[in-house]
Amino acid sequence: MARHNRDAKGVDQHGDLWHISYQPDWLRRVKISRQLPRGGRRSMLTIFENPARRAAAEAGKTVRTRITAADGSADFEVSIEDREDVVESIIIETRRKRGRRRERIKFVLHNRMPPPRA
Repeated sequence: MARHNRDAKGVDQHGDLWHISYQPDWLRRVKISRQLPRGGRRSMLTIFENPARRAAAEAGKTVRTRITAADGSADFEVSIEDREDVVESIIIETRRKRGRRRERIKFVLHNRMPPPRA
């Protein structure tokens, strides 16, 4: 039986705080891709890693993950039906306005928690 979402926090390349609500038996990690503060290139960083080594129960057929910026500039939730347990990752690209600048931020949600022990 699927379990209720857990809450976690992560900090990105700019020092911004993100709140993550996740299903503990499905989500393995969250990565974020942002423009580095000094210009040109983008950087990918893991902002959350599930502390469990393996799932404690089978994941539900519908899984939800919510990511919120602590400063309120971004808030989204992803819900997906994964009936056959085939989804490896989900990529979300967002736009965020900060002052006069617009920034594209990419999130990658990875699945593949090892199954519960028999």
